[in-house]
Amino acid sequence: MTRRSVTAQYPDVQPELPPRTRGVIGLFEENCTVCMLCARECPDWCIYIDSHKETVPPAAPGGRERSRNVLDRFAIDFALCMYCGICIEVCPFDALFWSPEFEYAEEDIHDLTHERDKLRDWMWTVPAPPALDAAAEEPKELGAARKTADKLAAAEQQAAEQQAAEQQQAAEQQQAAEQARQQAAGEQREDGA
Repeated sequence: MTRRSVTAQYPDVQPELPPRTRGVIGLFEENCTVCMLCARECPDWCIYIDSHKETVPPAAPGGRERSRNVLDRFAIDFALCMYCGICIEVCPFDALFWSPEFEYAEEDIHDLTHERDKLRDWMWTVPAPPALDAAAEEPKELGAARKTADKLAAAEQQAAEQQAAEQQQAAEQQQAAEQARQQAAGEQREDGA
């Protein structure tokens, strides 16, 4: 009561937002498999998804063709959205994220339906996840990935050493063949003289 009020100088000075601010939803399109879980679980039905199936050729000869869903449209109507975050929580492929972006007002309510291009642009405003606690255990995924990377590095190093040994052996054989050829040529000269 005895403190003076502080006026926020908002459009000139941007506010300091907490790191987990719920502004808008950003779409990481590469991770979206068009599983439709977000649209089905949305209590407001404000997510619109259109897709089509595409045939993918077999990866190996003799394999069968696969079909996969391709995203045609992904839109969120922020006039209906209640920012509950259910769509972000249920996405099994981490394709949706909270962005702290909050300046997306429109003059017409119909313009609050934002398509995937705008959602993709908001993805770049998503802050990095907080750092892990230094005393916490290493996640199992990181341990498995590190183990796989170590195995691959060891296999590559072993292959490089084997290739170097083969090259050295080939060089020694070539040198021995050259010496034998020179010795044979020397003996022919002595026989001819």
